[in-house]
Amino acid sequence: MGHGVYALARVAVVVRAPAVLLWWPGLLAAGIGVLVPGLTGRTVGLSAGAALFVIAACVGCVARRGRYAALARDASRAGKAVILQDRLVTLRIWRRAHRWWLLLAFLAAVGSSFVLPTAGGLLMAGSALGQWGKALWLGRWEREHEALLWVRTEAAGRGGAAAKEVPGYLLTGTAAGDARPGGARGGGARAGRPRAGGARAGR
Repeated sequence: MGHGVYALARVAVVVRAPAVLLWWPGLLAAGIGVLVPGLTGRTVGLSAGAALFVIAACVGCVARRGRYAALARDASRAGKAVILQDRLVTLRIWRRAHRWWLLLAFLAAVGSSFVLPTAGGLLMAGSALGQWGKALWLGRWEREHEALLWVRTEAAGRGGAAAKEVPGYLLTGTAAGDARPGGARGGGARAGRPRAGGARAGR
């Protein structure tokens, strides 16, 4: 896939990016909701919120897994010279691109508490948990195949790591980049330096 120097972002890091930014604001919104009686009352709100939490977590964890699996199965080895984007840079770019959407989601979750206390906040938190679950699933794939999944940054930026605009994933060895399988913080080579792709592709 492509020749020359190009930038790659870790697929699992892109998937994990919304998790923290939804989790803590979601819990905060739910906490605010506890203080608001709402039209339906706290008991009904908490029950509905718990159900939404579970549903959102399950849906977030399994959504588009077939697409991710297909892209991973057909992944090719990265080119001889690639720039591996730092984990924190990927998170920062995602946060900057979605900051207004996240703010509106938080305000909507708080506002919904006046009707159904805590439900909106727990929905946000459940969505975050689902993304964490999907990242862990990707991490299992990476460990089993002894390879890391990467995506071209310009493709992922248009709609996520499994968007229809993503033509495919690329593989490197597990020592590449600065994040462990699944996208968690870890050691390794720093981004921003051209590296030989696929030191151990695991294909």
